[in-house]
Amino acid sequence: MIVNKRALGRTGIEVSEVSFGGVEIGIPYGIGVESRADMLDQAEAVKLLHAALDSGINFFDTARLYGQSEEIMGKAFKDRRDSVVICTKCKHLRTDTKQLPAIGSLRKIVDNSLKESLSALQTEYVDVYMIHDPNPEVIENQEIAEVFSEYRKKGLTRSIGVSTYTVEETRRAIESGIWDVIQLPFNLMDQRQGRLFPLARQRGVGVVVRSTLLKGVLTDKGRNLHPELKEVQQHRDLYNELLSDDVPRLSDLATKFVLSHNEVSSVLIGIDRMEYLQDALAVANGRYLDQKTLARAKELRYPDPEFLDLRRWDKMGWLR
Repeated sequence: MIVNKRALGRTGIEVSEVSFGGVEIGIPYGIGVESRADMLDQAEAVKLLHAALDSGINFFDTARLYGQSEEIMGKAFKDRRDSVVICTKCKHLRTDTKQLPAIGSLRKIVDNSLKESLSALQTEYVDVYMIHDPNPEVIENQEIAEVFSEYRKKGLTRSIGVSTYTVEETRRAIESGIWDVIQLPFNLMDQRQGRLFPLARQRGVGVVVRSTLLKGVLTDKGRNLHPELKEVQQHRDLYNELLSDDVPRLSDLATKFVLSHNEVSSVLIGIDRMEYLQDALAVANGRYLDQKTLARAKELRYPDPEFLDLRRWDKMGWLR
């Protein structure tokens, strides 16, 4: 199967339009996944990673905080390293009080995190190395920028980036001129980050989109949400008017919606079942939404995007 590739901003790296989100193979994550008993074992996960690569996906996303995800990818790709583009993220840099550590301690945290990632991934370099969940203070911290830029200069990573949550974080990261790649949340319901796509393209910053399926809400798993998400459930049903023979499922619509934005380099899809891999490959077929459907999908964004806080939903137990 042919999977189209797109340029990852100014990095010179080309990535598959669909990328393999590695959180689900590392830790319990998503609707209905409560423990490791609900997850693939390592051998099955390695087999799934191989199937993804053999099917044309070359971009794989993971993080130091995704449990065994890096280790599993290391086992899967140690003999296929030249065929894959690996993105990983360092440990969180802020303390429990949300403060940055002292200068010397900060560098030690990043250094140790990268060493651990390279060891787990069984590689001498990564293709994209990111800050995980930074705030504006972290994004604009000169010492952090210098450390990451040094890794790039030494060849420990081919490019550097940040994984953001808010529009303000993304804007500052793009405008800094330092970061090559931004990973951000964007989907049918929460379209706020889309206003920055033209700026990212202008500055040569690669855009990788996560939360495309809103942690399963925009899939068949989201048909019976927690009562506290009643309004989200009702809004979710509005998208049925955009389904068709060519786009028969909500998850197809959600993925094609994001890929209809030319500024997006790749869409992260959480894949922990062979059927989900096949679904992702079938959707990323180069045929996306026409202008009329795209315009209507934009109109149907959720009216209160601040409520779409997945971390809060998870903490409240609304995703179980």
